Amino acid sequence: MNLEKVVFSFFIILAMTLNFGFVFGAIGNPDHLHVYALFFAIIVNLIATILKFGERTQIGAIHLASSLVADLGLLAAAWVWVMAVYIDGTGPTPYATASIVSMSAGALAANILSVIMLMVETVMFRR
Repeated sequence: MNLEKVVFSFFIILAMTLNFGFVFGAIGNPDHLHVYALFFAIIVNLIATILKFGERTQIGAIHLASSLVADLGLLAAAWVWVMAVYIDGTGPTPYATASIVSMSAGALAANILSVIMLMVETVMFRR
């Protein structure tokens, strides 16, 4: 068993599950979102992105691209949250919450694509 592949797969799958956990719930209800869930989803996605650097295959490039898309979506969601709480001072209103969840859902789609590519790559692997 290759420890590098285990760690790589672990972070890809963890990034998806944390993102799913954040998105799950009512889209306009601020009570269904927790700032730490978004924070941990961002951190794990950034770690997964760093692990994808250095891969020189075509599927590795797609892995990296999907991870960068997920990072951008989650960072944009965090920016909307920061704007709503600290700049506007209104807090996470239903409108802001819907924007945060929508951007995070886009990141979730990129994470799902990454996990699907990981499974395809695993199935195609020959010893």
